[in-house]
Amino acid sequence: MGGTRLSSRFFLGTGRFPSPAVMQQALRASGAEVITFAVRRVNLEQLEDDSILQHLPEEKRIYLPNTSGAGNADEAVRIARLARAAGLGSWIKVEISADSRTLLPDPLETLRATERLVAEGFTVLPYTSDDPILCRRLAEAGAAAVMPGGAPIGTGLGILNPYNLGLIAEESPVPVIVDAGIGSAKDAAQAMELGASAVLANTPVARAADPVAMAEAMALAIRAGRLARLSGRIPALPYASASSTEAGALYPRQADRSGAWRL
Repeated sequence: MGGTRLSSRFFLGTGRFPSPAVMQQALRASGAEVITFAVRRVNLEQLEDDSILQHLPEEKRIYLPNTSGAGNADEAVRIARLARAAGLGSWIKVEISADSRTLLPDPLETLRATERLVAEGFTVLPYTSDDPILCRRLAEAGAAAVMPGGAPIGTGLGILNPYNLGLIAEESPVPVIVDAGIGSAKDAAQAMELGASAVLANTPVARAADPVAMAEAMALAIRAGRLARLSGRIPALPYASASSTEAGALYPRQADRSGAWRL
């Protein structure tokens, strides 16, 4: 993605952890290579002393700063430029909220920002709603991946519309990263079984009773969900289907005139 080969399908946010030490342990347990954080929370003038970045482990990581707090495309583009100029790289997660209560993304401003930032050479990963048509438009605009939410940010409601996410994953020409709404490892596994390429999570890990254990659980669930997707699940049936046939049964059954089975 964006010219970079990743070995982990787990993207991890860095906010809301109880302490920097717990965040470091959770990052290591997650195996995540891509780390996201809000540019507005970073001291761009002194990155080496920043309260967030100085606590990140020294292992090779890819920074994915986000434009959280932006209300329109102009603000998002300005934040992205500041992040790149400060040395945070060219990857950017476009996040433009249209509503302060739900924090749902503004589709029109997100598309505008994506088009402009792609033209400026950024690797753009836009956070968007689970709208298959909008995700298609974002991919056509040059997004390196699309990041539809399973539910509103921080709610932990899980995947509210699996049909739409499955359709997005089926049709998208770029990787699909389910972002927002994940509540547990179960949701992460479901996202991967639906065809997602990766999962981004923050709150369900940071606010768990044991963030380090939850980070590991999420990583395992993502791997399991991916393997299950590749394995091909059985079709869902309306009635029971015996695992063994009637052939060779010691006591074969016959149906009477009413249709009931008898020995």
